[in-house]
Amino acid sequence: MPQNNAVKLPFQRTTYTPNRMAELKQSMVDPIFFIENYITIKHPRKGPIPFHLFPYQREMINIYNSYDRAIFLTGRQLGKTETTVGYLLWYAMFNPSSNILIAANVYKQALEIMRRIRYAYESVPDYVKFGVRNYAKESIEFENGSMIQSQATTENTGRGLSISILYVDEFAFVPPNMAEAFWTSIQPTLSAGGKCFITSTPNSDVDQFSQIWRSANDTLDSYGNENPNGVGKNHFKAFKVTWDKHPERDEKWAEQQRSAIGDKKFEREHECAFISVDETLIDSHALYRMGDGDKPIAERGNVRFYEEILPNYTYLIGLDPSMGVGRDNAAIQVFRLPDMVQVAEWMHNETRVDGQIRVLLQIMTYIWNELKSNPQQQGNPDIYWTLENNSLGEASLRVVAETGEEKFPGEFIHEPFKRGSKRNRKGLHTTFKNKQIACSKLKSYIERDVMKIHSKALISELKNYVAKGMSFEGKPGVKDDLVSATLIVIRLIDIIQRWDPNFSDKLKDVIDLEDDDDFLEPMPVGILN
Repeated sequence: MPQNNAVKLPFQRTTYTPNRMAELKQSMVDPIFFIENYITIKHPRKGPIPFHLFPYQREMINIYNSYDRAIFLTGRQLGKTETTVGYLLWYAMFNPSSNILIAANVYKQALEIMRRIRYAYESVPDYVKFGVRNYAKESIEFENGSMIQSQATTENTGRGLSISILYVDEFAFVPPNMAEAFWTSIQPTLSAGGKCFITSTPNSDVDQFSQIWRSANDTLDSYGNENPNGVGKNHFKAFKVTWDKHPERDEKWAEQQRSAIGDKKFEREHECAFISVDETLIDSHALYRMGDGDKPIAERGNVRFYEEILPNYTYLIGLDPSMGVGRDNAAIQVFRLPDMVQVAEWMHNETRVDGQIRVLLQIMTYIWNELKSNPQQQGNPDIYWTLENNSLGEASLRVVAETGEEKFPGEFIHEPFKRGSKRNRKGLHTTFKNKQIACSKLKSYIERDVMKIHSKALISELKNYVAKGMSFEGKPGVKDDLVSATLIVIRLIDIIQRWDPNFSDKLKDVIDLEDDDDFLEPMPVGILN
């Protein structure tokens, strides 16, 4: 090439042809292009190979490049570290004066990550990579002023540093007290700016990593609708990668692994299941089968609809009221029978009682009108509804009366009359015993795949609905109002089928109505000295 067609860059020792200059410009703005064109990795079986990213690895890179906070829950041997290494090397080379800190669960792993960074750097051609000023086993300092350094995670890691990127590897396996102290001490550093990325295979469901993960997955606003940017309340973007995302793994591979390490270890190591120290109401296998939930097919106001309103089905609607002052949520659940499918859901913690009843009426009226206008609907729609009348329920019942009970379409279901009772209040009254029975039935329906739940928010609550004494409730800091509204629907099913033979006939092919009456109490918790 003629000399006047070449470009000399001041920070490089190479003369560039136009093609190479174009490649360099592309690399500067596109980490995926840089990784796939210039980085070589050492495969455990194949040896040195070009780094061709799998789709989930591309998604990881895109998240790294698009968010300031991200947490990745990944199975074993999915290339999360290699993917991160490629991105951190790209960032250091093309973002001058960056300070990148790698905090690994142990010192040996910190050195291993730095070894992979050095290996990746050495595979990059000279006309692309920057020179280095310092090239040590614990750190690399580039000529553009950027630095990558690695440390074991301790309570003092990163203290006092100005950090462009903090990368925390296998955070779930840092000792709990150390992890909590580190996370507390690093907050002032992170608040000054910079990115924070965390990756780990799951461990306990009460460690610092799991707390950050749960908060990152709490992506719903106060009405339960998905935040537009998909980040959690702690401003972290969550991303999970299980074994089946790897294109070279199939069910045969999974069966071999299950046989080798057992189902429980396979769930943790490859399906990203946390080890729970609490007994959840729903079995862990059933919770895993439920997935993460579905997006609504429609939203009317702040009511999320997951299913179309179909003719000639029965609709059950339950309200769990709240004070509406920003603490517990008021929650409404709508299920369709006989196929036991969740149809709609609403929740909010700042809507007053009169507003809660208004939403309840709007939902029922909408379902009624949809059914009445459907030419395939035979007769009047079957809609049954109720609300919990404990404490706040008295205010709710007063609003219903003031509104006019006749304005609410469908049948208002009440607690069955008991001999000797002095008062028969409307709605359903929750007691220790009937809550136990409802929990037992909900557990049975879900674990037998009888009940279909769509809601991401409800599934999240169920995953954190654990034994408390002889009953169940949400873990500390986790709401359980959507579960409570679902339990009201479960009680509706039980009450109606006892006095309506036609209703029982509709359900007999779906639910064995006589196999759920015995409640399996939570296992007692013992402490061994």
